[in-house]
Amino acid sequence: NTPMNEKPMKTAVVGCGALSDIYLTNMINRFDILEVAACCARNPEHAARKAQQYGIKASTYEEILADESIELIVNLTPAPAHYEIIKKALEAGKHVYTEKSMTVSLEEAAELVRLSEEKGLYLGSAPDTFLGSSFQTARKAIDDGLIGEITSCTVAANRDLNFLCSISSFLLMPGGGICYDYGVYYLTALVSILGSVRRACGIVRNPYPLRTNCNPSSPDFGKEMIHKNESQVSAVLDFADGFTGTFQLNGDSIIFDQAGITIYGTRGILRLPDPNQFGGEVLYLPASFDFANPPKPQSLPDIFGFSDNSRGIGPAEMAHAIRAGRPCRAGKEMAYHVLEIITAIMKSSETGSFCEIHSSCERPRPLKPEALNGVFSLD
Repeated sequence: NTPMNEKPMKTAVVGCGALSDIYLTNMINRFDILEVAACCARNPEHAARKAQQYGIKASTYEEILADESIELIVNLTPAPAHYEIIKKALEAGKHVYTEKSMTVSLEEAAELVRLSEEKGLYLGSAPDTFLGSSFQTARKAIDDGLIGEITSCTVAANRDLNFLCSISSFLLMPGGGICYDYGVYYLTALVSILGSVRRACGIVRNPYPLRTNCNPSSPDFGKEMIHKNESQVSAVLDFADGFTGTFQLNGDSIIFDQAGITIYGTRGILRLPDPNQFGGEVLYLPASFDFANPPKPQSLPDIFGFSDNSRGIGPAEMAHAIRAGRPCRAGKEMAYHVLEIITAIMKSSETGSFCEIHSSCERPRPLKPEALNGVFSLD
């Protein structure tokens, strides 16, 4: 819902793959601040189909950039295309919200950050899942002191990249490795809740550079796939607030993600669900000295909205921020910081030593519990 004084923001979508459906559905039907006007894709037929399906205009990217009425570009293309698309949009005077990661290169991301600042434009990036109910619930619990002072955190997650690469070829492209494509959800969630990381070290492996397509419905079924990206990551994160976290991703395991984040404090423990989702149960284990009756995990009440697939909340929140003249929550500073953490982990694996993180970012302001069903009473 949009306050009376907020004019809807005319928006165009670039990239019409499978991910575009949930974005278009939510941005058109759920977030009144956005007026989706056009879409484009590398394949014009894909754009034409999406345009007809959602009642919008199929355009070329050049036409979108030349349309002065379009204020916001939502970029849903694969990561290797991000730099060029974002740069052109910023040069044309458009605000940009992009799918993760901002770019595959820290240097290119730094250039885009500088360009957006020079132009006075907003630049934001997925993931926006940290705005979902589970991570806003965890953020409130920590801010309220429920588990006391944070002392450490852990991430452990698995995937089956062989299967996923067989159905999603973009995972074979640069930026499609488990850290860039999947770990970015965990790192964004951690930074949004716990703050910046000051240094990191890690071991990164790709033990299966040649894989076999195992998707029977794929035209490449049974053929070899060249996989140059990381599939296993084990890292240590040294947070600016003086505690340490471990970060482990295994893409050479089973397809059903056994994903989780645990945050340890002096007065309790929080167990968080998969940050690739917006909702999920947040469990609280309080401190206790009653050894005869050890505490049982308690499910924290969900008092926030956006527990379903709410992709599109990032662009919508950005549009509200632009209209209000305040920072957006899924902003360039946090996206750049997370990308620098990933870059540091990769570099550390080569050097065998900790790498300093030179950027930092403020924790995004939390949502209020009344921010339900698309209503953003945030400031």
